Amino acid sequence: MRRGNHLPNRNLRGSALVLSLIFIAMFSALAAATATLSGVNVQMAENLRKVDTTRACAESGLEVIRYWMNKVDMSGTITPEQRFGQLATTFQNELTAAGITNLVPVVSGSTITIASVPLLSSAGQTFSATLTKIDNDNVRLDVTGLYGSLSRTIRTSFVFGERAHTVFDFGLVSKGPISLSGSVDITGANTNVDCNAYIESLNSLLALAVGGSSEIAGDVKIVNSSAYVSLTGGKAAIGGETGQDAMKHVTIGVSACEFPNMTPTIFEGYATNVLSASTDLKKSQTLTNARIPAGMNPKFTGKATIRGVLFVEAPNVVEFAGGASVTGVIVTNGSQSDDSGTNGLKFTGTVDSYPVSELPQETQFAGLQTKTGTFIMAPGFAVHFGGNFSTLNGAIAANGVSFSGNAGGTVRGSVINYANNQMSLSGNSDLRFNRSGLDEVPAGFVPEIVLHYVPSSYSEVVL
Repeated sequence: MRRGNHLPNRNLRGSALVLSLIFIAMFSALAAATATLSGVNVQMAENLRKVDTTRACAESGLEVIRYWMNKVDMSGTITPEQRFGQLATTFQNELTAAGITNLVPVVSGSTITIASVPLLSSAGQTFSATLTKIDNDNVRLDVTGLYGSLSRTIRTSFVFGERAHTVFDFGLVSKGPISLSGSVDITGANTNVDCNAYIESLNSLLALAVGGSSEIAGDVKIVNSSAYVSLTGGKAAIGGETGQDAMKHVTIGVSACEFPNMTPTIFEGYATNVLSASTDLKKSQTLTNARIPAGMNPKFTGKATIRGVLFVEAPNVVEFAGGASVTGVIVTNGSQSDDSGTNGLKFTGTVDSYPVSELPQETQFAGLQTKTGTFIMAPGFAVHFGGNFSTLNGAIAANGVSFSGNAGGTVRGSVINYANNQMSLSGNSDLRFNRSGLDEVPAGFVPEIVLHYVPSSYSEVVL
């Protein structure tokens, strides 16, 4: 057989080249599309970076302003209408004291404006802020972050609130030194933190003297950086330790706390029944919303039952030798700066104390049941306890405080000595502090007004 000839199809010549060119064109187009898409993605990423950086500038500004707002406090005597103006003044004072010059608050009516605070000058990153008074209780904060031509604004708010002074974080508090002698135990009912002691002792290098077998179970904070502590008798202890080990629980040179102003006038209106000079003090007496006139100097040798408010006018020395049962609060009208000790409240008999909340719902006590947290507020008076007690329901504040003999028991609050004179505890004067659940300002003490940040108010806004 004859094999046929197979000649190549001339119509297929160059097809490989065409296909190659097609594939090259396709891949070139794909590469170009990928490059374009990558460029778009890079641009999008850069845009997002700039937006996030701008928001970060606003966030940084927010944290800066929050930091300084947390440092702002003012006296509770400032009226609600005056708070925003005082906020501006206090804010500026805090910045000046810290040497901060790049935050410049400008006050105009109900706004405080802080313009262009640099964060990273080389990159054009800054923030500005505006505090706006909404009403007497609320302040709005707008912080705008700037990065080049971009801006983002965060809006939050603050609310004015009350805070007890930090002296109420301690059990024993004294402007003057403290002395413990004999067998005095200062303990906490729930935790030793409850009986921590705070001492200023600015006029005495000997800030704390602990002798015999006396002990403070908590820690001790002392303001006077040159002060020292004396432990004598071998068994004297602080924080459960004796000797040099006890000093581990003492800090010397701490920042001073502010002692709150006492305002006994909030109780004075209740004291409408004036004690008569002819009252037989040898017999048991019930004093309901009573007032002891200046210069009377009564000594109750019979038991005194106090209901509501007992208001003692200065000058006076009042002694309860026959014991006292108090459902209410004892206050005086002396001077908070009078450390003379010429005025006094003396409890040489047993003291039974009950909170004002247990007063009956009677017109004469209307509203007094809510004025809790205070047992004795005695500006200008020295207070002395020589008899025992089960529980004293509230803070004790006076210009001079002492415990002796078998005086002791539980104190539901702080014992505060406003005098630069020594606070002394001697004999078997055991104090057991129970400050659990005491988170409100004790009645009659002027609180601090502070700003509370409201996290739920956070939002990003378009202005």
